[in-house]
Amino acid sequence: MNAYYRLAGGNVLALEAGTPFPPLQAALRHPNGLLAIGGELTPQRLLDAYRRGIFPWFNQGEPILWWSPDPRMVLFPDEQKISRSLARRLKRQDYEIRFDTAFRDVMQACADTLRDGQPGTWIVPEMIDAYCRLHESGHAHSVETWIDGKLVGGLYGVKLGRMFYGESMFHRAADASKIAFAHLVDWLRQNHVGMIDCQMHTTHLASLGAREIPRDDFIRKLDELVGYSA
Repeated sequence: MNAYYRLAGGNVLALEAGTPFPPLQAALRHPNGLLAIGGELTPQRLLDAYRRGIFPWFNQGEPILWWSPDPRMVLFPDEQKISRSLARRLKRQDYEIRFDTAFRDVMQACADTLRDGQPGTWIVPEMIDAYCRLHESGHAHSVETWIDGKLVGGLYGVKLGRMFYGESMFHRAADASKIAFAHLVDWLRQNHVGMIDCQMHTTHLASLGAREIPRDDFIRKLDELVGYSA
């Protein structure tokens, strides 16, 4: 018999090793789409979550929390917005873009970045170790901006089929994360990726061309894209 946590808004399924995720409709009972608690951060669990439109997000000292918000923030590659100032910076090419050469360093830099309204980071050590295992299996990727031999910006995420799930980005120099993102979108477009999951709305993501869509639409598109060969 499944166990549940009692939270404001209703009960939430407590995952154990091997416990499947509940139907996404269960997330409707809780703000921001909380779906389940607990479980493990194995590659198998993470890939199963992403295929279903679920992602982990929790703070140090908390159990693993699994989310599927409605609406969902996404970016369709052909809707990417590049400002005039960024376009000029891209033309200067005074930087180097690398893929997958410093994955753990990118994650750690994202964890170390202070963000407005967030007293800490959700990229805790166990998350870094888990996604590094996904990277080693070929499912997680980093895009890195290097200047004068130093890592100054980048992002990481997960790719399944023709779907990309963006996780986090950082910058230590002006425009460094935007440069990495522009090159990521170009690479994804070349590889026929149809949608980038941005999870939840931020003004920064909206400025890059991302927008919210209903979760049902997101899941239908996700099912279509993940089914393609990588």
